[in-house]
Amino acid sequence: MKHPIKYTLPLIAAGLCAALAMSCGRSEPAPSSEAVQTTSDPATPYAIVATVGMVGDIVRHVVGEHATVKNIIGTGVDPHLYKPTRNDVVALQGADVIFYSGLLLEGKMGDVLIKVARTKPVFAVTELIPQEFVLEPAEFAGHPDPHVWMDIAGWMKAVEAVNRSLAEFDPANSDMYAANAERYLGELAALDTYAKDVIATIPKAGRMLITAHDAFNYFGRAYDIDVQGIQGISTESSAGLQDIRRLVDIITERDIKAVFIESSVPDKNVRALIEGAAARGKTVTVGGELYSDAMGNAGSYEGTYIGMLDHNITLVTRALGGQAPEKGLNGKLNLSH
Repeated sequence: MKHPIKYTLPLIAAGLCAALAMSCGRSEPAPSSEAVQTTSDPATPYAIVATVGMVGDIVRHVVGEHATVKNIIGTGVDPHLYKPTRNDVVALQGADVIFYSGLLLEGKMGDVLIKVARTKPVFAVTELIPQEFVLEPAEFAGHPDPHVWMDIAGWMKAVEAVNRSLAEFDPANSDMYAANAERYLGELAALDTYAKDVIATIPKAGRMLITAHDAFNYFGRAYDIDVQGIQGISTESSAGLQDIRRLVDIITERDIKAVFIESSVPDKNVRALIEGAAARGKTVTVGGELYSDAMGNAGSYEGTYIGMLDHNITLVTRALGGQAPEKGLNGKLNLSH
């Protein structure tokens, strides 16, 4: 059965342009002049390829058993710096549908996404997120902060985009996709409420999250916690001595007890921060490892989007003096690891 698809090539091209020149700004998807014809048999699982795990996981929840879903950027891998391998290109070329995050997260994959979008549907899951929701730090003018999954309400819009895209690709199963999306959105709403409730228990003076790079700004805005990253919104940004000194000043003035490393970012800058604080007689511990640009191990609870956020929310709350159940919202965490 053939389905006409409007591919999002203009969005990809705009993102690639901004990644290279940082001057094109954010562009919304525009209709293509021609439709891509893609064949899928609803009786046979079709193949979906996603870029990062956070995208792949929400696609799995919506599509159910109607497709196989593979994400090509794995556990602990930094998507900002990732360059697709030959095997990745083969996987993308063999897919029936492709989903990526967008907002320049996968900047180094832009040229590959442009090529495959000429022959098959390629969708950005962030395409329904309103312009006013997206953060654009002043120091990165024209470069949106791509870490929208850190605000659960923002990633709920991504689930809606996946539902709409799958219904367009496979209208025969659109009711099933809608039901799956509705059920999953209910789970995300419960997680969002949990985050607001437990983070609010952190004493206000110590409600500061210091991490390796600025991946948590949406998290901070959504859950009322001050966020400071040593590096910028992309791990390609460099951290200097001045950045370390600035954060050591903050740690000393506000008596911050813990800072956090990230699973997909080297911890050298965080260690330098701890050493800088120690030189001033201030003891700061590592509050734990957070998931920022990649989820946990495949097959684990933390290897799901809900588990990833549950881990971050619970770990941060407990490390900064708040109250949260040791095993998290769903009783599945093991924070001793």
